[in-house]
Amino acid sequence: MAVEFVDTNVLVYAYDRSAGPKNRRAAALMERLWSGNAGSTSIQVLQEFFVITTRKIARPLRPERARTIIGDMGAWRIHRPSIEDVLGAIEIAEKACISFWDGMIVRSASAQGATVVWSEDLQAGGKISGVRIHNPFLDDRALTGPGT
Repeated sequence: MAVEFVDTNVLVYAYDRSAGPKNRRAAALMERLWSGNAGSTSIQVLQEFFVITTRKIARPLRPERARTIIGDMGAWRIHRPSIEDVLGAIEIAEKACISFWDGMIVRSASAQGATVVWSEDLQAGGKISGVRIHNPFLDDRALTGPGT
């Protein structure tokens, strides 16, 4: 079974009702990943999700709601980085000329055997450390799966 990693921005849009079409697109991707048991993310993404959705979006979530969502996400594959992952992320960031935090996203996806990272922030269409980057807001494979 293919593993697909979700970056923070996609997860946030899935729960940000003020995000219009991005909300609908991200929610559809999340639903596909849930139904196909293909979703993965990381502790970093869940931490960022909590801060952004409770403080930085137009209609913030109540902390209790964000906590429930994060708890539910525990059913997915969740990468819990080690010191080796941090060092690996630094190496990825240097080689790919991306930020450390984006390097950590790629490292987490790679560590879980993900074939794709769904992200609005990383350069779509590229491949970093064996992981293909797709933007779910520009790519219909978000709704059908990356192999289609």
